[in-house]
Amino acid sequence: MVIFPDGFALPAVPYLLMILLTGGIVAYVAIRQRPTITSSRVLALAPWMMLGAALHVQYVLNALPTAIRPLAGTPAVYLIVAIAAVGTWVSLESVIPSAYIAHALASVGTVAAVIAIAGVIFIDPNSIRVTVSVIGIGVSVILSGGVWVMLTRVVPETRLTAPMGAFAVFGHTLDAVSTAIGIDLLGFGERTPLSALIIEFAAGLPTEAAIGSGWLFIVVKILIVSVVVWVFADIADTAPTQSNILLTIISAVGFGPGVHNLLLFSVAG
Repeated sequence: MVIFPDGFALPAVPYLLMILLTGGIVAYVAIRQRPTITSSRVLALAPWMMLGAALHVQYVLNALPTAIRPLAGTPAVYLIVAIAAVGTWVSLESVIPSAYIAHALASVGTVAAVIAIAGVIFIDPNSIRVTVSVIGIGVSVILSGGVWVMLTRVVPETRLTAPMGAFAVFGHTLDAVSTAIGIDLLGFGERTPLSALIIEFAAGLPTEAAIGSGWLFIVVKILIVSVVVWVFADIADTAPTQSNILLTIISAVGFGPGVHNLLLFSVAG
């Protein structure tokens, strides 16, 4: 069974070699430098995830220049943004005091994300419709907040994963809610085969006529991320650095697609 989403493909060899070379250099510098990894610094990567989402929306809408378009496809865009974020991080370690690195990293990522989002908006400013996306954000905040409160009360040790554990719950809730909105309200399809199977199963239930087919995907995603955060509670206690790194990756694969969905809905919904 195919597990990758539609459109998942490596870029042409020259682009791939450039990504591997640049990534190798940044990885080498990061390993040599061993930057301090704290919760505030990994949380500062959130704007970079938004940058990747906005670039991929431009890719989907064929709005990028031909020369750089292959770098914004899946999975290239994730690698490119990760390389840029880590490269910026290790560069900041060399030029500014440690206390300011998280703020600087977040600031650079935010500026880049705003520029990329502006690029999405200016594809066709007259087509912008943000109501559904704003509702999606609101529902995700309320739902993920409730899940986090319940999770930390049922399993108190999950508090050890904060703030990245809470962000992981929010990111995957955002992805799930935005996917449900796209399926049930806007007529979008689901590109990831496993997610599509869950949605198709829910579409065959008697509840489909009343509440649509996206609700089961929301439930499954929330359950999975809650279990993951629970498992990571022990790691966060004994190995906080490793926990922060892994929870950042887990957060990115939820938050990034969720932001991508909402941006796409705003310009093409």
